[in-house]
Amino acid sequence: MDVLNAGQVPFDWYIYLSAMLFAIGVTGVLMRRNAIVMFMSIELMLNSVNLLLVAYSSYTGQISGMVYVFFVMVVAAAEVAVGLALLVSIFRNTNSVDINNLKNLKW
Repeated sequence: MDVLNAGQVPFDWYIYLSAMLFAIGVTGVLMRRNAIVMFMSIELMLNSVNLLLVAYSSYTGQISGMVYVFFVMVVAAAEVAVGLALLVSIFRNTNSVDINNLKNLKW
């Protein structure tokens, strides 16, 4: 083992962790019908991509990955604001946040 790389986590571990987090997020979106859990799963997927972008940026020594993370975080914040506003509106009309109840909201 190198003395210089003794405290560093291998790059492969970041890839595996990011893939696992993304898979958990996809599973949450596909399996759950609760809109709040679905939004949390989408946030988990976005954060797994952010982790991978930061790890790759650190590995290559370029800052472009960290710039992309900033833009992903801005999009995630906008998604949370719009998504929660929609959820509040849906809850006021149906008294539930279950996705299956949205078919009752026809024109």
